[in-house]
Amino acid sequence: MESMSVEIPDDSVLLQRAEVARYGDAVAEAGADGFHRGGAYHLSSVLPALTSALGAPVSTAIHHDPKVLQETLGIPDASSAIVVLVDGLGFWNLNKRLGHVPYMRSLMEDSLNQRPISTCFPSTTVAAMGTFGTGTCPGLTGMTGYTQINPETRELSQLIQFKHAPDPHDLQRQDTIFESLTRQGVRATSSGMPKFAASPLTEAALRGSRYVGHDDAQARVMAACTAARQPGLTYLYIRDADKVGHNYGWDSDAWIGAFEKIDAQLALLHRCAPKGTLIVIVADHGMLSASPRDRCDIAGHESLSEDVALVGGEPRAPMLYSTDQADAADIARRWHTALGEDATCWTRDEAVEQGLFGQVEERVEAMIGDVIVSAAGTATIVDSRVQSDKATRLPSVHGSLTKMEMDIPCLIDMA
Repeated sequence: MESMSVEIPDDSVLLQRAEVARYGDAVAEAGADGFHRGGAYHLSSVLPALTSALGAPVSTAIHHDPKVLQETLGIPDASSAIVVLVDGLGFWNLNKRLGHVPYMRSLMEDSLNQRPISTCFPSTTVAAMGTFGTGTCPGLTGMTGYTQINPETRELSQLIQFKHAPDPHDLQRQDTIFESLTRQGVRATSSGMPKFAASPLTEAALRGSRYVGHDDAQARVMAACTAARQPGLTYLYIRDADKVGHNYGWDSDAWIGAFEKIDAQLALLHRCAPKGTLIVIVADHGMLSASPRDRCDIAGHESLSEDVALVGGEPRAPMLYSTDQADAADIARRWHTALGEDATCWTRDEAVEQGLFGQVEERVEAMIGDVIVSAAGTATIVDSRVQSDKATRLPSVHGSLTKMEMDIPCLIDMA
């Protein structure tokens, strides 16, 4: 295949807000940089495309033609496939540190792998896992942010551990791709940490596969290779890029060390997977470095607290829930005035109309904030009244609409 290299834009370009990535099977027009974003080039299309590659196509409420997705992404047919999701490894994070990862660097020599695909908004793990696992969108899964209102109790629920949240099966009602494959008699296996085996997030977004848990990273890779000896789909989750990025910064030495270990795991997967196994590597979101000088604390701005009962979402994508009788448009205007170029603000109706959450079910509308805020540049919007000091000062973050956060890799390899 043709070999070339990816030109990395200046940070000023990568920190610009990307166009909202649309959902569906169509191919969107290429942007000024030549990349297509959204449609078939989307995280939601990856598993449906893989079902087509396996000869057991699964359509979803968003994606109706898995074969078109497979062809658009350039995924070859195979009897067995392993899909790897590397938490927090954005397309530009990868390319900016490509010299540290010989295996992924070899994949990036293939022109097929030299384009990003888009994640969902908000560009965060909860929303992205639901989007990935079901092949749909946050507006259908009900997983619209790190924290969101529980319509039954009117309190904030946190969807990593599902604190104060509805039952995961009640919240997320879309069939997962794994459930659909299992009903067809196709093997579906997940390899991950034991503590995630029956976690609420796994039940919501990834249920339906046989889960194999190991504490050791190498053992998880080998378990995926063992599963791939049988026809079907294997899922492998790697979390360290996100975890280390939040704690130390994605551009820190600690992150580079974790990045190198991730590459070693992926290289081991390539070496040990049965010959002819299809390998696809994606991520849930990218990361950017937060600027302390662009940190806005709601607690210090009376105008930002006015008429706001709860602040959900996260520092790059807050969702504001208004008090009774408050006007969401007034809140959005007030926030726009206070934040200026540091954020874009929409009312819920505007956000839904623009497709930020994809297709939105009526029951899910009540979970989305009355006002949606998307941070620009390197800004963060925090609330020290309810968040720990550490949570308000994370060195690297994600959740908003910049290319650094929204562009993710889709690397295709064959063992």
